[in-house]
Amino acid sequence: MTDTSARAPQEVFADHGNRLGSGDLDLISRNYTEDAVFITPDGVLTGREGVKEGIGRLLTDLPDADWQLTPQFAGDVLFLEWTAIGATHRVTDGVDTFVFRDGLISAQTVRYTLTARTK
Repeated sequence: MTDTSARAPQEVFADHGNRLGSGDLDLISRNYTEDAVFITPDGVLTGREGVKEGIGRLLTDLPDADWQLTPQFAGDVLFLEWTAIGATHRVTDGVDTFVFRDGLISAQTVRYTLTARTK
C-alpha cells in the first residue's frame, strides 16, 4: 500500500483531478479519508461511500463537461472556484472547500447551482 501521509495538498488535488477525469468513483474515493465528511447542497454525506455518492451525482449531471477551476491553497485548506458546462447542464458559481489530513482529503464542502442548458 502507498504511504499517502507524505503527499502535499497540491499533490492530492492534482491526483484527485486525474481520478475525476477517469470517472471511476472507487478510484476517486481513495483520495478521501475513511471518515471523510462531504457536505453538499442536499445534505451531509460521510465516509468514502458518501463521497462516491456525492461525486457520482455531479458527474451524472455533467458528463464530458468542460471544467474551469481556480484553486487557492492556504496550508492544509484549498478554496476552489469552478464552473462546468456539459451537454445538458451548467454550473456557473461552484465553490468547494477541501480540508486535507495525512495526505488525503478529510472534508469537502460543495456549493453550486446547477441549471439546464437551453441551447
